[in-house]
Amino acid sequence: MPRTSPGGEIPDSRVASVLRFLTEITAWVAAPWALAPYSPWLAALSVVVLIALPTIFATPGDKAHVIVPVPGPVTIALVILHQAVAAAASWAAWPPVAATAATAVALATTCTELPRWRALLKAPSARTPS
Repeated sequence: MPRTSPGGEIPDSRVASVLRFLTEITAWVAAPWALAPYSPWLAALSVVVLIALPTIFATPGDKAHVIVPVPGPVTIALVILHQAVAAAASWAAWPPVAATAATAVALATTCTELPRWRALLKAPSARTPS
């Protein structure tokens, strides 16, 4: 039986979950690091936004507890946002070796997320959490 998301309805492999988590952590660390020389406030805001958006907005069936239900494409966009920030901010803030590793993880995340994304695109968008 394939592994599913905490909401129990969307397929989500352990590898995909781990890579997605590493990409999120990379974005949370690299974004403020890259922005801090320009504005400490912007650096702090970047972390708040990157953590708050996926916490507040989620697709029912993908997460066990949904605060604001959104259709699957919104959840996919949030994952892509984290991937883009992780890759771009790592190149702005870190040495090339670290940035290359961060970019590789973000790209690997894309490959492992495809089954989940297909399911999220098919997920009903009008459902509300029970």
